[in-house]
Amino acid sequence: MAESFSWDRVVKQSEEGVAPTEPVSPPPVEAPSQETTSSASGWHEGEIRLEVQSNEGPPSTAEPHYRPAPIPAEVHTMKLNTSKFDISEETSKNSTYQATVDAKPIVSTHLDEIVREAVERRASDIHFTVGLPPMARVDGEIMSLPYEVLSQEDTRRLVYDILTDEHIQTFENSHELDFSYGIAGLSRFRVNVFMQRESVAAALRAIPTKIPTFEQLGLPPVIRDLTNRHSGLILVTGPTGSGKSTTIATMIDDINSNRGGHIVTIEDPIEYLHGHKKCIVNQRELHSDTFSFHNALRAVLREDPDIILVGELRDLETIEAALTLAETGHLVFGTLHTRNAPATIDRIVDVFPSDQQEQIRVLLGNTLEAVVSQQLLPRLGGGRVASLEIMIGVSAVKNLIREGKTHQMYSVIETNSNIGMQTMDRSLADLFRRGACSYEECLMRCVDKETFTRLAKGG
Repeated sequence: MAESFSWDRVVKQSEEGVAPTEPVSPPPVEAPSQETTSSASGWHEGEIRLEVQSNEGPPSTAEPHYRPAPIPAEVHTMKLNTSKFDISEETSKNSTYQATVDAKPIVSTHLDEIVREAVERRASDIHFTVGLPPMARVDGEIMSLPYEVLSQEDTRRLVYDILTDEHIQTFENSHELDFSYGIAGLSRFRVNVFMQRESVAAALRAIPTKIPTFEQLGLPPVIRDLTNRHSGLILVTGPTGSGKSTTIATMIDDINSNRGGHIVTIEDPIEYLHGHKKCIVNQRELHSDTFSFHNALRAVLREDPDIILVGELRDLETIEAALTLAETGHLVFGTLHTRNAPATIDRIVDVFPSDQQEQIRVLLGNTLEAVVSQQLLPRLGGGRVASLEIMIGVSAVKNLIREGKTHQMYSVIETNSNIGMQTMDRSLADLFRRGACSYEECLMRCVDKETFTRLAKGG
């Protein structure tokens, strides 16, 4: 594994990748001028403007600080219920996380200022919820930021300041909202806004402006080899926050850098931004660019694609469409929340009615190129490191899929280690033996404790 890169350091880029940032007060919220919302730019008043950053060189320091147009007071229609839940006082009184004596006032603070401070601390996620100071996840652990405890009014103001009118309408109708947000020269963020105890809350996931390389992520050569495929299905799986999007972004960027073609991504929301290098790259975001994964996948065949990224294979229709696209000669990338290769195959097949499962096993066996399952572990000394299970779609694997014998897959993976396959337990044992992770942490994440213990001892 490359020791210079932490999966959590998603926004503290190398000096050549991102211009230096200083925690400064954000500029006043202003509506974009007519010049900045011209039809030539494709951006309109009230939208968040995010620029595609190439991987070459720092962003210009002259870039404007993009934000939505100001929200008229009458748009803020959601009423606060301060009698049903006295949240800020009662929750904070019993919380482990108390505001420090040097806590900064919240009342005059913009969300961007808090986010900048979190990024300086290498945060991967930032949380805003009533009864706590703003919180951040650093190296997998939750910590508080040096601000006052948030009230209902604070969280609503902080969150609504970065919403467009359309965002507000969607959120107040459904009480759920997903979108992407960018701070020029710093990072982009995947934002989820939700209601809890009748109060606004939000979680922000940091996304780098610079896509990391295989070497920076410590990914083995076999992962890069997968980008040479021209058709089939490549699945990257793992629990939430395991780095799936980062791994796929690195693979897509490698294709974009080394061969021509047309890449179409369908995401919820768009995370990493890909510039046009050797490929045409079109990125479609759920809700703003398409109404559903299924609709986008039905239309994509008319868009002359070579490589297709499906952000998440979340239902029968999406999985079926992805398999069909892979069968018709396209290279399809997708993600699932499964923890290992056999579970991934079972999950896909089990989504379908029993009378279709044999047909799906045949289709999956014909199209599967690889399953890469990953999880992130705390690295001894700080940061996090990925453990990987890698199953390549060799003939033996394809036959087991068609025959429904997923329980035999680990035997095939072990006997094909010479071509880069490895089980999760072997990957964890390697991390322990290299001194990257503790024995206890690896044991907690393994598939089979007996197998891991044997491998950790050198067996």
